[in-house]
Amino acid sequence: MVDRPGKIVCVGRNYREHAAELGNAVPERPLIFLKPPSALIGDGETIVLPSASQRVEHEGEIGIVVGARLKGAGAAAARAAVGGIVCVNDVTARDLQNADGQWTRAKGFDTFCPAGPRVLEVGPRFDLDGLEVFCRVNGALRQHARATEMVFGIPAILAFVSGVMTLEPGDLVATGTPSGVGPLADGDVVEVEIPGVGTLRNPVRSQAR
Repeated sequence: MVDRPGKIVCVGRNYREHAAELGNAVPERPLIFLKPPSALIGDGETIVLPSASQRVEHEGEIGIVVGARLKGAGAAAARAAVGGIVCVNDVTARDLQNADGQWTRAKGFDTFCPAGPRVLEVGPRFDLDGLEVFCRVNGALRQHARATEMVFGIPAILAFVSGVMTLEPGDLVATGTPSGVGPLADGDVVEVEIPGVGTLRNPVRSQAR
């Protein structure tokens, strides 16, 4: 698991096909939201399906650990502030997201932000465009995309967020999920893999168990 960040900033609808599969338009600017640090769990820890939701879905993502303070930064400074790469699963109670009209409850349950198994520390010459992410459930591939398919690239995301809120070292930024999101059930094992970084594995259990 990553060290407990001061904040977890996420980007919604950052892959065109994912926006389309949920019937949404591609945003004109990064669509950001927060997950509470209390949602964070590590590799091997259990995702708990809350009794309040009937449809909890996986969202495999490329996570960025901020390495330097950013405030009102341009793209070049934002790129230089990428401190590490980590696998993230932005677990979402889809039915609650649709019912509430905003995303705090749907994204904020305890255990709804698995991250790990390690943070790959990177320097300014690291090829961010070469990153790709896979998500599997019980070994079956559900999601796969490359960073080049993002609507807003990683430096643009960090620069945009830094114009809204100061990013501090250790903050975690989840860069959006590709198409293929789907439900999780009691007994599943969900994996998020970033080649060269690692594979995050988490079992899934219903709250009643």
